[in-house]
Amino acid sequence: MDERRERIGFAGLGTMGQAMAANLARGGFPLTVWNRSPGRSRRILELGAAEVPSPARLAAASDVVVICVRDTPDVEEILFGPEGVAAGARKELLVIDCSTISPAASRAFGQRLSERGVRFVDAPVSGGSEGAQQGTLSIMVGGDAGDVARARPILAAIGSTITHMGPVGAGQATKAVNQVILAGTYLGVAEGIVLAMKSGLDPATVVRALSGGAAQSWVLANRSERMIRNEYPIGFKLALHRKDLGIALDLAAQVGAALPIAGLAAQIENGLIAAGHGDDDNSALARAIRAWSGLEG
Repeated sequence: MDERRERIGFAGLGTMGQAMAANLARGGFPLTVWNRSPGRSRRILELGAAEVPSPARLAAASDVVVICVRDTPDVEEILFGPEGVAAGARKELLVIDCSTISPAASRAFGQRLSERGVRFVDAPVSGGSEGAQQGTLSIMVGGDAGDVARARPILAAIGSTITHMGPVGAGQATKAVNQVILAGTYLGVAEGIVLAMKSGLDPATVVRALSGGAAQSWVLANRSERMIRNEYPIGFKLALHRKDLGIALDLAAQVGAALPIAGLAAQIENGLIAAGHGDDDNSALARAIRAWSGLEG
């Protein structure tokens, strides 16, 4: 079968999913979509996609189903609920889960689907809403080599870096590592920005000075201005990063890894979420550092 002509079903049209689905449509894939909340599909339908009323119908209309939703229970409901993918799937359907969920859950879902003759890869993404819109996401993939090869042309329409990490669950474990590293980077950049401001330096000039050296990072380049302005328009919700850190901390407990910085970030995020900032971009970690330093919160 010509892989470029496989019929793609896409479940989950949130901030990330809608942009990813649009890139698949623009890439020439026959596309059908489903979203739990109505009214999110108009943009995708204008690009030529069709819409169905359930994940089961999505599976019946597709050769490959891509899922991008919030959390582990959401993926399980889409896959195995009364009108789930499993109810409408034919043998050799491939499911690509781009959500960020528990590695153990991914392995369990893959096993349950394999018993029905359905293939599964976990393929969580990193790069925020900008990467989703531009089709430049980094994608960490777990699954059988043949399934990953089949998924690769589809993933190439939504991402620019696609890495096969190992068996099912390995993609999710890699994404947990990604979120742990990001937690420390966000905190480090926030602390640096606040130290610059409190020292009487122009923080924007500081960022330019550091951008050519060892302190350079995606967060410094793309989120420092938000921290300076104390404005945090959505790129990736802080509440979702806290969910992801929970997955990472659970994994760390299972394997015996100490994650003190991730644990600190999780506690700071708990406070920010309780204060109503869960829908801010994750760079809102700077709110706490600013407040503790006597700057406006």
